[in-house]
Amino acid sequence: MKPQFLDTNIILRHLLEDHPEQSPRATAYLQRVENGEIELRTADTVVFEAVFTLQRHYRQPKERIREAVLPLIELPGIILPGKRRFRRVFDLYVDLNLSFADAYHAVLMEHLRLDEIITFDRGFDRVGGVKRLEP
Repeated sequence: MKPQFLDTNIILRHLLEDHPEQSPRATAYLQRVENGEIELRTADTVVFEAVFTLQRHYRQPKERIREAVLPLIELPGIILPGKRRFRRVFDLYVDLNLSFADAYHAVLMEHLRLDEIITFDRGFDRVGGVKRLEP
């Protein structure tokens, strides 16, 4: 059986337990992934949307978002290209108080062995190994 694609709302309903019908169904489905019964594919954009929604709409602190989302996407049954990088992304997001996108970009730069970024965003000044340049 080929994998199905995991959408953001399944992650959110599972983590938030906020819908009487959908939340238990999402949790049961993800339990099947954890048990190794099924594999699911997902994308970086799904992770981004989950983090954004939890932070902006549900006012969850960054630490709690990391504690909730990271173990889920690290499940062996979740197929996400480059998922090993997300541990570092979440660490920069929380520890350096970067936006999730900026943390992702910093980790991607490391992966690509780039050390200079053209930006006005001074948050990158907090990232070791990254030199911020303005145009």
